[in-house]
Amino acid sequence: MRNPALSYSIRTITFDDDYQPAANTRLTTNFANLARGPGRKQNLRTALDMINQRFNSLVNWDNPHADRYRVELEIVSVDLHIAGIGPAFPAIEVLKTQIVDNLRQQRFDGVVGNNFSSYIRDYDFSVLLAQHNKDRPTFQVPEHFGELHGQLFQHFVRSEAYQRHFSKLPVICISVSENKVYQRNGNQHPILGVEYVPTEPSLTEQYFQKMGLQVRYFMPEQSVAPLAFYFFGDLLNDYTNLELASTISTMETFQKIYRPEIYNALRRADVSYCPRLASNAYVSTSVEYDRDERRALALSQGHYVEQHLLKPYQQTLAQWVTQVEC
Repeated sequence: MRNPALSYSIRTITFDDDYQPAANTRLTTNFANLARGPGRKQNLRTALDMINQRFNSLVNWDNPHADRYRVELEIVSVDLHIAGIGPAFPAIEVLKTQIVDNLRQQRFDGVVGNNFSSYIRDYDFSVLLAQHNKDRPTFQVPEHFGELHGQLFQHFVRSEAYQRHFSKLPVICISVSENKVYQRNGNQHPILGVEYVPTEPSLTEQYFQKMGLQVRYFMPEQSVAPLAFYFFGDLLNDYTNLELASTISTMETFQKIYRPEIYNALRRADVSYCPRLASNAYVSTSVEYDRDERRALALSQGHYVEQHLLKPYQQTLAQWVTQVEC
């Protein structure tokens, strides 16, 4: 039997205070969650203002009034096509930043990636892990956990669709893992800040490693906790200071909203740092967010991908993975 051809198509939409999630957008996604409910417009405006303020605080040279730059965001939705089989499936959503220099009236490409959303990851973490550990006395990770997702992501990054739309490889920026310990080392970057190293790998690290991504942890100036940066290549030399600042300002803003216990904490991370979501020593933002709803949606969306992609095309996808590994 001939190996099935997989391809991708890309759709983009501007993320501004008029943004409304599309019907096939993962509602657990950071940006989609903000754009729901009666306070949606104010939520969006507040988040965008926070991003711009943070960017200007990072890029403070020749910027005396902290208003020289503006960050514009674009949502990138990726559909998976299996040749000759069924409709396209919404697979991945990321954010692309663009930097506007108000002084010189110029625009610069930022970073593609930033936020990372995936239906298959919802299934792996919210459905598969729970099912696998339902009757086990100790937590275990299923065999081949994350392999399909990892192969699909790497295939997408190498695809003609990705190369046609983007000039650089993606950088994904997410929260540190709760209950892991991070130690500060002596390395410091002018934009990324001070570097931390985990004392042991997390399941998230292992999952992203199967996507072909390395990880480094940095706490930027004026931040209170390190961020996890997942990347290909050389994070510190493949991207400009403006590009890195666009990622930090965007994703730190989302983390202040979604994980204020860590990223809006009253105390800055010390040399040895263990993040705690149970902490009460933090300041909430004015942006409305329902973490319990987001957790429930992750489960329902995990079942969605199981029903509409993984079960009906199980043999086809397994065959494709085997062919790729060979």
